[in-house]
Amino acid sequence: SAPCPQWPYCRKRCSYCNFNKYVVPVVDEASMRACLVREARTLLRLSQVQSITSIFFGGGTPSLASPRTIAAVLEAVAGAAHVPAGAEVTLEANPSSASTPCLAGFRAAGVNRLSIGVQSLDDAELRLLGRGHTAAEARGAVEAARGLFPGQTSIDLLFGLPGQSRGAWARGLEAALGLCDDHVSLYQLTLERGTALAAQVWGGTLPAPPRDLLADMYHTARTMLVATGFRHYEVSNFARKGALSTHNLSYWRAEQYIGVGPGAHGRFVPQGEGGHSREARVQTLEPDAWMQEVQSRGHGTRRRVVLSPLEQLEEVLALGLRTDEGITHERWGHFSPHLSLEAVFGVPGEAKDLQQQGWLVLDRGGLRCTWEGLALLDSLLPDLLCQLQRR
Repeated sequence: SAPCPQWPYCRKRCSYCNFNKYVVPVVDEASMRACLVREARTLLRLSQVQSITSIFFGGGTPSLASPRTIAAVLEAVAGAAHVPAGAEVTLEANPSSASTPCLAGFRAAGVNRLSIGVQSLDDAELRLLGRGHTAAEARGAVEAARGLFPGQTSIDLLFGLPGQSRGAWARGLEAALGLCDDHVSLYQLTLERGTALAAQVWGGTLPAPPRDLLADMYHTARTMLVATGFRHYEVSNFARKGALSTHNLSYWRAEQYIGVGPGAHGRFVPQGEGGHSREARVQTLEPDAWMQEVQSRGHGTRRRVVLSPLEQLEEVLALGLRTDEGITHERWGHFSPHLSLEAVFGVPGEAKDLQQQGWLVLDRGGLRCTWEGLALLDSLLPDLLCQLQRR
């Protein structure tokens, strides 16, 4: 199982982000810390998980939390379940809050992997995105991180910015390849309702990138990364020298994860209260309301939904096909003991058609996308979900 503590605060609001985040003049860190610790203990007890595979501090901007807070949460997790030596502990960091002393503090607290939100190495693009750092600061942060977390520093990059050309993207990626460690995450910029960037594009002051250009940018990036020794192990993620993210893989393999903190999402079986079914859980969004709930009842779970066997299989399918390994027969069997992958997708229907078109493979290894199919996953999934629902 994988706990995912969320730090909901940011220094500023980026123009493209609609995550659950809060920009406040002052954070009551002691209360926040106490509540994260208490909720982690409560939910781990509730899930009765024995062993932790990885821990991921997301946000917001968790690098704005103090190392003391990170250490306290890690201690709480280790007190409630077995954390094997060397378990992956990732912290998301912004270049503007990633000085060497600060990162050294996180390492001393128990963090052993960093994910840095570089987003771009072009100052004009960073201004457009409303990021709080410059390209030079991003370079400095990645260099500092690689010094402290060699082989365990990941960078995030965005493509498909308004007005961005394929050439500019290729040059930016080339620069990032000269800087990066062994893990890169690439995300296509999505215009989210309620963000400043979406308002500018939809209002006509900024041009939206055409779809074929986005596909072209993605193809260019995959080709460049693979040529540089990276394995394209998931739709948005690339690793070399075996530096795959354990945490991300456990998520795509539909293992249990426990969301801790305001707005966090989780998927687990609450065995501690006699539950036998996997639940989707969401914690209360607003930090102050969440803290009050944690203080009064030990956790701030706002919504919990028992997932039906079909809903669980839909998640296994949609998440598993994002990886280059796909869905193994064994993993499918864990969620579907009575209907094999073969019985659902090996019969005449959409999956067979997609195999014949060269987008999908079903063999002794399981069900997975081909290299070409991975780029089209969003358009393949509805057909496959349809076929699953008919079984």
